Amino acid sequence: MTATTTAKSTTAMTTTAADAAAKDTAEKTGARTSEAADVITGARDRIDALDDRIIGLIQERMAVSAVIQEARITSGGRRVNLARELEVLGHYRDALGKPGTALAMTLLELCRGRV
Repeated sequence: MTATTTAKSTTAMTTTAADAAAKDTAEKTGARTSEAADVITGARDRIDALDDRIIGLIQERMAVSAVIQEARITSGGRRVNLARELEVLGHYRDALGKPGTALAMTLLELCRGRV
């Protein structure tokens, strides 16, 4: 094989590998350009980090809720305070609209009955 043929083969393999990587990135992100794929990949990394923080906050909320429920039950009260739950539902609805109510319901469900 001549040096020219080897150089062409190496370039072809590199281009093919680069094309395959670009195609893989496009499939993962749905982007049509490498610039858009880079933006999407970076934004997804940030979303993943935010999701980790949100999950941690939900777990913290569950622990605090368990303390409240324990105190309420120990004092002779009921495990759930419906008036307070309505306040929470209203707060989320006001901040996030109708989907906020569904989110609040999910949070309340997660936080009930852990005592």
